[in-house]
Amino acid sequence: MRIILFGPPGSGKGTQGDLVERRYGIPKVSTGDLLRRAVRERTLLGIKAEALMNRGELVSDEIVEGLVRERITTPDTRRGYLLDGFPRNLAQVRSLEAMDGARPEVVIEIDVDSRCLIERMQSRLTCRTCGAVYNLRVQKPRTEGRCDVCGGELYQRADDRPEVIGERLRVYREKTEKIRAHYQAKGVFHRVDGSGSVNDVFGRISGILDRELAHRDADKAQR
Repeated sequence: MRIILFGPPGSGKGTQGDLVERRYGIPKVSTGDLLRRAVRERTLLGIKAEALMNRGELVSDEIVEGLVRERITTPDTRRGYLLDGFPRNLAQVRSLEAMDGARPEVVIEIDVDSRCLIERMQSRLTCRTCGAVYNLRVQKPRTEGRCDVCGGELYQRADDRPEVIGERLRVYREKTEKIRAHYQAKGVFHRVDGSGSVNDVFGRISGILDRELAHRDADKAQR
């Protein structure tokens, strides 16, 4: 099964993706992680991506799709995988379906009030070294200013500053409207309330996934 998890910036989809990965034993495929690894390992796609980023340009759909294609064809994704950060537009949806169109999928959007999102993002810190994310309101690092994972310096990303957040949310809603409509038409779309604790939200997500898995098992048994 393919799980597509999306939501606006600050909705907690990265954290929820980690929980899904641990509970259901399927790998989380994060485009952010893939890009950082490709750049660090100096792969062909990583070199291309780094050149674009150094010029202040967005990484192209072609590069992102190439990274995803490489990752979802590895042996550990045969049982399924979760996508975090992909697809981001309708062209990427079409590309994903061309890559792996026969796989059953579940699409879950984490819905959070804009005011809550802004509060979360203003409290968010990111590790310069490994990219781990912390929130001073709900997930503080053990040592102030330092990453629990690698000890790297924590900083506030430029796009998590108040003057930028509103525009990020506007762009997200504009780009995902067509994606949402596409998956609603396919009958695989679910929306969950992203308010409350991390465990509250995960309970809602796992409820959907448990039902979907039970339906698929029942369908297999009838064949």
